[in-house]
Amino acid sequence: MKHSWFFLFLLCVLTACHGTGTTKVSATGSIYECLVVMPDYPYEMVQAVMEADMPCLPQMEPYFTLTHVTNKAFDDFLKSTRNILIVDIDSIRYSSTKVKYSTDYWSHPQAVYRIQAPDAISFIAYWQAHGQQVREWFIEEELRRQTTFYRGSTNKQARQALRQTIGMDLLVPEDYMLIKDTTDFVWCCNNKGSMRRDLVVYSYPYTDKNTFTPAFLNRKRDEVLGHIISASVPGSYMGTEYKIFPPTFRFVQPLIKDTADSTWMGAAEVRGLWKIYHGEAMGGPYVSLTRLDERHQRIITAEVYVLAPGQKKRNALRQAEAILYTAQWAK
Repeated sequence: MKHSWFFLFLLCVLTACHGTGTTKVSATGSIYECLVVMPDYPYEMVQAVMEADMPCLPQMEPYFTLTHVTNKAFDDFLKSTRNILIVDIDSIRYSSTKVKYSTDYWSHPQAVYRIQAPDAISFIAYWQAHGQQVREWFIEEELRRQTTFYRGSTNKQARQALRQTIGMDLLVPEDYMLIKDTTDFVWCCNNKGSMRRDLVVYSYPYTDKNTFTPAFLNRKRDEVLGHIISASVPGSYMGTEYKIFPPTFRFVQPLIKDTADSTWMGAAEVRGLWKIYHGEAMGGPYVSLTRLDERHQRIITAEVYVLAPGQKKRNALRQAEAILYTAQWAK
C-alpha cells in the first residue's frame, strides 16, 4: 500500500510538470530575456526588432536579450524558458500565416508567441507589419508579472500617504521608504546598495486643454521636480535632458484590463533622461504616466527614475516602471 501511494504521488508530480495538470515548473531565464526558435534565415530581421536599442537610456541596452536556436534544437530542456518566440515555417503544414500566443504554457511565469507561416516571404511580410507589436506584447507580459509580484508585500505607510494626499493608490514595494509627503506631492525611494530607484507622484489643477502634449508635460515636470529635488550643491536642481535623447511621448493603455477602475482609459507616457543642473554630475532614465482625474478636475503624474552610475539600467527601470501600472483611484 505504501508503494502504491508513492507511485501515485510520483505520477501526479510528473504529470503536473509536463503541463497537463495545474502545477507548472518555474520558468527559467532572467527578465527581458527571450528565446527565439526559428530558422537561421530570416532571424536577423527578428533580432533587429527585439534587440533594438531601448530609447532614453544613458547607454545602449536592447529591449530584449536574445538567445537563438533552430526549430530542431528546441527540446524539452528549453521549453521552460521565460519568454519564447517561435517561428515555424512549413509549406506543407501551413497554407497561410497564423499567430498564436499564450501564457504559462510549459512553465510559470511564461509568455509564448507562435508565428506559423508557409514560407519565409510570408513570415517577413508579417514581421515587417507586426514585429514591434510582438515586442510590445512581451514587454507588457513582463510588466504584468512585476505588478503581480508587487501585490505580495507593499509599504502601507507610503500607500496611505498617496491615498490621502493624491487620492490614488499604487502598489509601492515594501523596500521603498516614504521620504516626503506634502500637499499634492509624495516621494518614495529605494536607496539600497549601489542603485537608487525613486517614485514621485504629484497633482495639479486641470486648467489647460493642451495639458496632454509633450511640451506641456515636459515643462510641468521641470517646474515641479526642479523646485523640490536637488543635490548637495546649493542652487542645484533636477531637470530634463533635452540634447542627448529628447523625451519621447505616447499614449498607453492600462495593463490590467479587468480592473474595477473603469475610468482609466489611458495615460500619457513620457520617457526620457533626467540630470542635475548646477551641481554634481548625476543623471539617469525616467518614465512617467500622466492621467486625468475627471472627478476632481486634476492632473496626476506618477514618475519613476533611476540612479545607477556605471551600471546597466534597463531592468531596474522596467521593474520600477511596473509600479506606475498598479495605479487606481483611492477608495
